[in-house]
Amino acid sequence: MQMPQPDSAVIARKDRLIARLSQVLPADAVIHDPAETRAYECDALTAYKCPPLMAVLPGSTAEVAAVLKICHEEGVPVVPRGSGTSLAGGALPTADCVILGVARMNRVLETDYANRVIRVETGRTNLSVTGAVEAEAFFYAPDPSSQLACAIAGNVAMNSGGAHCLKYGVTTNNLLGVTLVLMDGTVVEIGGAHLDAGGLDLLGVICGSEGQLGVVTEATLRILRKPEGALPVLMGFDSSEVAGACVSDIIKAGVLPVAIEFMDRPCIRATEAFAHAGYPDCEALLIIEVEGSEAEIAHQLDLIKAIAARHDPVEIREAADEDEAARIWLGRKSAFGAMGQINDYMCLDGTIPVSSLPMVLRRIGELSESFGLEVANVFHAGDGNMHPLILFDANTPGQLELCEALGAEILKLCVEAGGCLTGEHGVGVEKRDLMGHQYGPGDLEAQLWVKDVFDPAWLLNPAKVFPLEVTASRRQPRLAAE
Repeated sequence: MQMPQPDSAVIARKDRLIARLSQVLPADAVIHDPAETRAYECDALTAYKCPPLMAVLPGSTAEVAAVLKICHEEGVPVVPRGSGTSLAGGALPTADCVILGVARMNRVLETDYANRVIRVETGRTNLSVTGAVEAEAFFYAPDPSSQLACAIAGNVAMNSGGAHCLKYGVTTNNLLGVTLVLMDGTVVEIGGAHLDAGGLDLLGVICGSEGQLGVVTEATLRILRKPEGALPVLMGFDSSEVAGACVSDIIKAGVLPVAIEFMDRPCIRATEAFAHAGYPDCEALLIIEVEGSEAEIAHQLDLIKAIAARHDPVEIREAADEDEAARIWLGRKSAFGAMGQINDYMCLDGTIPVSSLPMVLRRIGELSESFGLEVANVFHAGDGNMHPLILFDANTPGQLELCEALGAEILKLCVEAGGCLTGEHGVGVEKRDLMGHQYGPGDLEAQLWVKDVFDPAWLLNPAKVFPLEVTASRRQPRLAAE
């Protein structure tokens, strides 16, 4: 994976940049000591690292605007960062960039229960949004596995999803408005505390734009009433393909659980050792959760169990109480961490039609055998959001490159099956060079025009999303003209 050469002229202006940024930020919010900037050298895609020129931690939208205005005037690239949990290298720095972290911006600004809306600063963590409203029996629906740590800023940037998004939708379905700071320091308000804004769907452009267009400092989010009740059920199967076929049949039947999660044997084994969730001994399992009144739950489960019975499950087990239900979800939420204890891995997130699950799971197994690298599968099966974990040894020369090659083939498979390169992790640097496999030249050019409008100098989040040769051809003429 290549990154552009740093601009030596920008690096030479480091002292002047420090002085200017120190005039608009508190002293402890400008981090420039090389030992301290190493804390920002990567995100959760730890295979790639590069310490930034410096990092800044503004505490308000006004401070973000002041930072961006200075960096724009100095021609310095800026990489926005939430909590650094990106699995696609979305917050990977370049050596000549300023990391702009929003972690100190974590306040709840407004809560309106009557209209089911909350406005927060985007450094606030995903789970703490629910924490701010759960006393009134409300919750925020999108729930990435990293929700304890990930920030709303990153959720908006990558249009994050989660286990319960099968029913409630991903971030874009729960985002009503944003405060956005453009690269030149201009602050704009898009959307608001209402269902739909008039005019162009700029909110749809911003959500999922991966920090390419501006820095989102505040977000207006939809909050929902907690359901009357919820119940997860475990289903074990003799093969991944059979489990995938069961998911396809459930969705085809028109049943809409709140979540359908998939785990295969390698992931089950690692998770059991880590979380002791009591999962069945099988090749693949599904966690299916339904919610509503007791009668609604019973009706939905009867339908689901009847469909599952046609696939000869090894075991079907309903959670007996809240403690068992919590253990079931603890196991699923701990899966990535559990796998990390036994191996280095790269986590993908291609998305496919649910009807293609059996075929794609079979082909992933064949590709795994062909490349000689084990692949564990844990993903949001109900909406076809795959999360193959490719296991490799980072200390063995050539293994990372082999892992990347296998990952590329799996993502191409997802596109060829009628899906796309990413469901919720974003493109970042991981899938940047595969964009041409999903999009034709005209499609890519349309995306580049949007970037041109919001960030004409191409200073925001460099070397992400678009192939490097495209980035270079857009950025160089502008720098030369300044």
